[in-house]
Amino acid sequence: MPRLTHFDAAGAAAMVDVSAKADTDRTAIARGRIVMAPETLALIRQGQVGKGDVLGVARIAGIMAAKRTADLIPLCHPLALAKVTVDLTPVEPDAVEIEALVKVTGQTGVEMEALTAVSVAALTIYDMCKAADRGMRIESVRVVHKSGGKSGTYEAS
Repeated sequence: MPRLTHFDAAGAAAMVDVSAKADTDRTAIARGRIVMAPETLALIRQGQVGKGDVLGVARIAGIMAAKRTADLIPLCHPLALAKVTVDLTPVEPDAVEIEALVKVTGQTGVEMEALTAVSVAALTIYDMCKAADRGMRIESVRVVHKSGGKSGTYEAS
């Protein structure tokens, strides 16, 4: 099989040709967090943010973003995702931890979809809470698990 690259023979950017790869079950998990003032987290937990259910909206936004990753990331393959979950956990005193799990049976992995889900969920929290706290920080977005495909399993340390 040819080496996977995002460059064609002329050196121009191109989508990787995965047509020779076999379909396999692939899973990716990404995590990140958004850090905020303790008062902002309290507003979220108490359901007192004027724009509505912050965690519910962020969950849906993350799922929708995973499904649209190929529209957001240049050269990313469009995939028919089998499963996407986005879990948001308030952590005292000042953060929401976000985890996205994405599954597909296909020729390429879903790391980008999991990372996109976490990032968009965090951005949604920022958007919904920015009137109360413009100092929020999105941190530590990374892949923590990947399985399937030729490269096998990856677990973050």
